[in-house]
Amino acid sequence: MEVPLAIQLRSSRSLLRAGGLFLCAGAAFAAPTQRAIVSRVAPAYPELARRMHVSGKVVLLVTIQADGKVSATKVESGHALLAPAAQDAVSRWRFAPGPETSESEVDVNFAEGAQ
Repeated sequence: MEVPLAIQLRSSRSLLRAGGLFLCAGAAFAAPTQRAIVSRVAPAYPELARRMHVSGKVVLLVTIQADGKVSATKVESGHALLAPAAQDAVSRWRFAPGPETSESEVDVNFAEGAQ
């Protein structure tokens, strides 16, 4: 007897294994969902990063509640000096309300000379 195996996807949808096939429960297989940003807080460029001429992109996986508030952030990639500032700013962003909690990838760019 075969038991279905559930695998959690980044889009919060379940993937069910039936025989040799994988089926996405609820919707087509997709990357993290994109929700419109209603309000955005600019990150503070860390002074140590500025003095060390550290710049670049921080990629965050953001958990967004149905009401549009950010409930969690996870650093996917980016410089360790920049990541906390990106997480702090994005945690104060507001997204468009949706039917359920979702996840989205957010890029936060830090460029030298930025204020």
